[in-house]
Amino acid sequence: VQAGYPFTDDMNGYQQEGFGWMDMTIGKGKRCSAAAAYLHPIVNQRANLTTEDRSLSRRILFDGKRAVGIEYERFSDIKTEYAEEIILCGGAINSPQLLMLSGIGNADDLRKLDIPIVQHLPGVGENLQDHLEVYVQQECKKPITLYKAQWKFPHVMIKIGLQWFINQTGDGATAHLEAGGFIRSEPGVEHPNIQYHFLPSTVNDHGREAGDRHAYQAHVGPMRPTSRGFLKLKSPDPKEHPRIVANYLSTEQDIREMRDSIKLTREIFQQKAFDSYRGPELAPGVHVQSDKDIDNYNRNMADSAYHPSCTCKMGPDSDKMAVVDPSTRVYGIEGLRVVDASIMPSVVSGNLNGPTIMVAEKAADIILGNPPLPRSKAPVYKPITLKTQR
Repeated sequence: VQAGYPFTDDMNGYQQEGFGWMDMTIGKGKRCSAAAAYLHPIVNQRANLTTEDRSLSRRILFDGKRAVGIEYERFSDIKTEYAEEIILCGGAINSPQLLMLSGIGNADDLRKLDIPIVQHLPGVGENLQDHLEVYVQQECKKPITLYKAQWKFPHVMIKIGLQWFINQTGDGATAHLEAGGFIRSEPGVEHPNIQYHFLPSTVNDHGREAGDRHAYQAHVGPMRPTSRGFLKLKSPDPKEHPRIVANYLSTEQDIREMRDSIKLTREIFQQKAFDSYRGPELAPGVHVQSDKDIDNYNRNMADSAYHPSCTCKMGPDSDKMAVVDPSTRVYGIEGLRVVDASIMPSVVSGNLNGPTIMVAEKAADIILGNPPLPRSKAPVYKPITLKTQR
């Protein structure tokens, strides 16, 4: 707020723009995934539901242009399952991979791998989008961070674990990225294009590398990247990972917004509210000042926020790169849908968990033939000016 940004009490409500508390899908101290919320309560109660864990889908089975089943592997056994309709929910990597393994994709690419062509859809695996983020780290002068809660202090971790095991409370009952925000980086931007997550500790490589002192950090990056990547099969073997080319920072806009992310974060961390806590900047470091140096830092240190999407994008039949229609059906194929983040035409301005669940809820209504809900009349915040609020 001291830096000139608004406070918002609900980033998923009336006003996204500003800083505040992040919504979490946590229930009774445990992460509440879609499986925990939707599947686990009914997995043993539905006669028409069978689950097969530790299974690998190998290919979709067809009768002409109709999908009729799935071939999968479980404990080295190859099995088949037949159904009136097949719904892929593998995500932005696995869904296009399975389509291509099954003969749906760019015909030229499939021929090179001797995969029989079922449907030429050049958009399968294309249009890959993701959120890229970078860490800005600041040493903390007071011992109030989560430094000692990391794996280098096993006695502290045992205490945290016991508190969680007994009461489902404490440091083990939260994701710690509880505060964040969405801002516009420059005048003329209509909607927030930069996202923040704040962490009362420092970690690298998504926590696989612990910090070495009391410190705090911001995860920050652009929400609407213009770079586009792709994925392609390396072989017809479903166990071989596809070739993934993200093409991060391949446009001038993305490079500029990533650079602005560093500059704006430094400005925020220099506010008076941080004076009694702020120690030396650890990353990028005070030696990284010029635009060229910041760009080099971002290119070497930026990391995925794990929001891959858009590789089986939804679109009209006039769009040759569209993979599914507005009802989530794969173009040119009967009895086959894709329902996951891969069908987003463009990545959303925020985390993907909630929007992906919404996609599934909408698809479920379409499949069941439920009438659409009436258009929402909920008010939405519109800034008075397109100048930044800094």
